[in-house]
Amino acid sequence: MKTKKNYYFLVAGIIFLVSAVTHALNGNLTLLAEMGTTSLDVSSQTVFRYVWHIITAENLIFGVALLLMAFAKDQVKIRYTVWLIATVLLTRWLVILLFTLTYDPSVLTGSLIDGVVIILLVVVLLLGNKAGRRKEKSRLTD
Repeated sequence: MKTKKNYYFLVAGIIFLVSAVTHALNGNLTLLAEMGTTSLDVSSQTVFRYVWHIITAENLIFGVALLLMAFAKDQVKIRYTVWLIATVLLTRWLVILLFTLTYDPSVLTGSLIDGVVIILLVVVLLLGNKAGRRKEKSRLTD
């Protein structure tokens, strides 16, 4: 029997894994490295560092989950997981947008790439959900 793959989830999983690596590298090589030279107190630096790495870990977890889901036989059972990931992503985007607009609208263009990637990932996830349902229906009718 031929294994059916959900290429949408596969692509999204790879994007998440790359995002986790680049987020960690970008933080460690630039922003987090510079924080040690500022007058920001240590407790604030610690909070900023762990929040930064929470995003990295979240991207890593989503990437691994989506890679596993790309090869799942029963695509219908993972439909709600995809909706949950899409909801987390959209919430992340709204938080970025609202805080940027509230505190410094002049840097909104700097977060444009984040917004585009998040929207692209949500679209890919929803397309993967739709493709998974089609594959499941065709499997049931065979």
